[in-house]
Amino acid sequence: MTTRPTRRFNTVGVCDPLKHFMLPALPRLDVTDMVEGEFYFVIHAPRQSGKTTYLTALRDKINEDGKYYALYCSLEALDDVTDVETAMTSILNQINLSLKRSEIDAFVRISFPDDSLPQSDFSIKINKMLNYISVNIDKDLVVFFDEADCLAPGPLVPFLRQIRQGYNERNPSAAKFPRSLSLIGMRDIRDYIAQVSPDSESRGLASPFNIKKESLTLNNFTRDEILALYGQHTAETGQAFEPAAIDRAWHWTEGQPWLVNALADEAIVRQLGSDCSRTVSGSVIDLAAHDLILRNDTHFDSLRARLDEPRVRRVMEAVLIGAGSYPAELSGDDRQYAIDLGLLKKGQDGRLGDRPANPIYQEVILRLLTTGLDTGLPDGFGRKWMDEAGLDMDGLLKDFQVYWRENSTLMANKYAKKSSLVTSIGKALEKADVTVDNNAIWRDLFDDIKKTLTDQANEALAHLVLYAFLQSVLNGGADIKMEYALGRTRVDICVTYKGRRYPVEVKIKGVKTRAESIKQLSGYVDKCWASEGWLVVFDKDFGKPWDRKLSWETMGHEDKTIHVVGC
Repeated sequence: MTTRPTRRFNTVGVCDPLKHFMLPALPRLDVTDMVEGEFYFVIHAPRQSGKTTYLTALRDKINEDGKYYALYCSLEALDDVTDVETAMTSILNQINLSLKRSEIDAFVRISFPDDSLPQSDFSIKINKMLNYISVNIDKDLVVFFDEADCLAPGPLVPFLRQIRQGYNERNPSAAKFPRSLSLIGMRDIRDYIAQVSPDSESRGLASPFNIKKESLTLNNFTRDEILALYGQHTAETGQAFEPAAIDRAWHWTEGQPWLVNALADEAIVRQLGSDCSRTVSGSVIDLAAHDLILRNDTHFDSLRARLDEPRVRRVMEAVLIGAGSYPAELSGDDRQYAIDLGLLKKGQDGRLGDRPANPIYQEVILRLLTTGLDTGLPDGFGRKWMDEAGLDMDGLLKDFQVYWRENSTLMANKYAKKSSLVTSIGKALEKADVTVDNNAIWRDLFDDIKKTLTDQANEALAHLVLYAFLQSVLNGGADIKMEYALGRTRVDICVTYKGRRYPVEVKIKGVKTRAESIKQLSGYVDKCWASEGWLVVFDKDFGKPWDRKLSWETMGHEDKTIHVVGC
């Protein structure tokens, strides 16, 4: 058998001279110990990261080695099946279809005709089928259930319990069952179970797959692997990539497989017109990344869908506002869930310093979070602050103070609903199994929770509105980059116009002292090779009179000019 390609450059519907190129799939994750140890395990990785390609290559390798038989079965077709009995029968059909389509004669031989699948109680269908296969082949069986997290909450637990029962009862001489089995999806098993019920643990439903040995994930491409992948295109066409192009591709994608390929497509096909005589430079990759962000491909639809989930949105809001740590109301599972989905990357110390998974996602997530925050500014508004001499950032931010005063209350009300605060509190109530109507202690507690979540939403809103305002005003005329990371207690924005950089630091009043904030901004000004910076300080007390919140002060600090802008 031939190993299938793991990644390719050309995008569906694009006419280009590129061919399919690949990197070896199996080095991305070694599961040899899992299979040899007869373990059951989970593989999870974000969407479009090469899971299916890896699994089919792994299946082929196991079958080629000849020691075991490996069967791959996708459960993607069950995405909308909610009835348990129907789902069990559908899974049975999918297993049988995998047998019939296999290149392994032993599998094809024991498959059933479509109209004669074995009949049994739906609660044991899957157990019986896996037992039947194991008994009727001459080698041990390894099974990969891809897209396992497509199963609806109703069918999920019966499916997992049948696998657990077979695992616990497996016996080489009697009730045979797969020696090794893996569930594959976007999420870890704990998040499968979270679909069932928020109080599932207390009802004994939290571990129908507690036989799991380990949860594994696919690694992103390394910089060297990006170089090797792009190098295959160079070897085939003669089109060269400058070293800076590889560096910029690594910078923008951090090895996310779909982005690595999409960036190459954008650079070669759109930026260079499929002219293989033209070298791919670092600047071409930067332009490709910018256009990829603006084009909002279908790949980013999954990011949009995830940000509609309250638990994900709250995590990303906490990262956005640069808080010193996550609010207590955010569970560790929520944070890990965002990491498993490929949206978030852990800080170096394992907790603080969390940030979006790569710079492209960072920009896309910012734009998605600001969706609906219509600034209402007229076209051409920003041109009065931009001319050949440069950008009048003072005038621009003074206009923002006026805009914030006029629109912040309305936007806060809208954004609070988008942040699903009521849903958050409702879930907390359900998990605690209490009512607060006649219980003063619980009522006060959940009032505090609501205030905390509201404060977080308002803080996130302040950062997002400033970003959206700058994007709206400067759109097409300047480059705006926003850096954010949990644990730094600040958000940095750098506007570049006519070759000059305008560093802006965003802070929430009270998080750091004034002296600390000015010192931090001074460092950021140095980083931007500038001599002037703007510190925008938001007062999260929405009830305070505006004449006590809006302010402007200009001062000197370490040979720099610092503007402190109160909002």
